[in-house]
Amino acid sequence: MSLGQITITSDGEMLTKLDMALNRLRLFCPPEGYYVAFSGGKDSQCVYHLCKMAGVKFDAHYNVTSVDPPELIRFIRKNYPDVIWDYPRDRDGKVITMWNLIPRKQMPPTRLARYCCAYFKESSGKGRVTVTGVRWAESTNRAHNQGVAVFQGKSKSLEKQVQESGMQYKLSKNGGIILNDDNDDARRMVEQCYRTRKTLVNPIVDWTDEEVWEFLNGGGYEHCELYDKGKKRLGCIGCPMGTCQAQELEEYPKYKENYLKAFDRMLKNNEARGVKKTWNTAEEVYRWWLRIEDQEPEEEDENEFSKYWTEDIM
Repeated sequence: MSLGQITITSDGEMLTKLDMALNRLRLFCPPEGYYVAFSGGKDSQCVYHLCKMAGVKFDAHYNVTSVDPPELIRFIRKNYPDVIWDYPRDRDGKVITMWNLIPRKQMPPTRLARYCCAYFKESSGKGRVTVTGVRWAESTNRAHNQGVAVFQGKSKSLEKQVQESGMQYKLSKNGGIILNDDNDDARRMVEQCYRTRKTLVNPIVDWTDEEVWEFLNGGGYEHCELYDKGKKRLGCIGCPMGTCQAQELEEYPKYKENYLKAFDRMLKNNEARGVKKTWNTAEEVYRWWLRIEDQEPEEEDENEFSKYWTEDIM
């Protein structure tokens, strides 16, 4: 479907998808404005420019991960100079990077122990209504756990309120409330909740990849060069959720070198702490991490890794 094609909303209005996205932003905007989660990728570019088109108040923030591609960093600096760069910090004010986080956590981030996301991505925008570029088309998980508006955290009283309002909703896997309505009842629910729990607004949640590119190209907005080199999604170099982790690290040898140095510091710290020895060298850690041993490693145990989620250094 093209962004210009007419669709009928739950309220019976005839609007285009572009109109619906703009209406969502205008509907849920709080007096102090939105916190826009900006990564430099195509989806966050869309919500940034949609906020401008909608005329809503907002400030865009890029969370510095220390492992984003240099091409992406240059692109943000050049094309979005007004975006605020947020550096994660520990209790002592020291900047947290992947290179000092791995030794603290005693292991590399993995598919189950994705502790890095909690420090680099998920702690931002507290007490704000956060706009994201999350879309259902990106993954089955997001299709199940995201909507037009999302209230994170379990709450029986909140669920009762939503039920009594008659709004369309479902529960996320963590018990949060997912709304797929964008009407006055949903707006009031956002107003009631955003100061007490993390509230997300996803204006392009129902857009396809093609519609995202239609919006960017039609508006004449530049995009990061990595898309032209075949990248479908932009993210942290070496992310264990990626499908080309090993190849990516070979393309960015400096990052590979930094990971190996971090693994070496991790092993020395683990030895000093008396942590049970799993690896002997940084190279062994690297091979295990990329799953390139001769034999497939054992499946990760989520309970084994739970401590890496709960330990807090912030």
